[in-house]
Amino acid sequence: MKLQLALDRLTWDECFNVVDQTKESIDIIEIGTGVIKEYGMSIVREMRQQYPNHTILSDMKICDAGGHEAKQAFSSGSDITTVMAFASSLTIQDCLEVAEEYDGQIMVDLLEVKEKSTIDQLANLNVDLVSLHIGKDQQKEGVFNSSLFELLEGSSFEVSVAGGISLANIDDVVLNKPDIVIVGSAISKADSPRLAAKMIRERLTS
Repeated sequence: MKLQLALDRLTWDECFNVVDQTKESIDIIEIGTGVIKEYGMSIVREMRQQYPNHTILSDMKICDAGGHEAKQAFSSGSDITTVMAFASSLTIQDCLEVAEEYDGQIMVDLLEVKEKSTIDQLANLNVDLVSLHIGKDQQKEGVFNSSLFELLEGSSFEVSVAGGISLANIDDVVLNKPDIVIVGSAISKADSPRLAAKMIRERLTS
């Protein structure tokens, strides 16, 4: 089970400070959508340079112009980038084709997806990595819960899960055996990001 650190609502310096503190505990460095909007691909390139042994994910949340935006991410050093499940099949397919050119991977974000037909469509496109995602605004009504996994019953995707995950609920998340657990503010806003990441890593491997 891999641990992905989501860098959201942070300054450039805060991003690098948090990663430097947690690099021993995390597998994937996610450069969040807001951070990319603030600093562009330059922060992706710098993160790639400073942490060459980590997987870098750019949370582009691609909705259109899939080939172009995926190329932006991969050519800047990303190993993975994200596309929204509600994007057209052509957009998703273009992203997948560019990912193959760069030996990268596409993570399809299932934000607000509730229909099994969407899951079937993604399978038919040969998507292999999806993210069960409770958005930041939606977390006001509650955080991650196991019922989300019912949507993926019978599928063979690699699964990541995100949405208000912290030490308080990590054990419930682990019970569902996702491939990747995505944690943001529970690490980045902790008094000690180093300790928080270490404790969450221990829960994933216990």
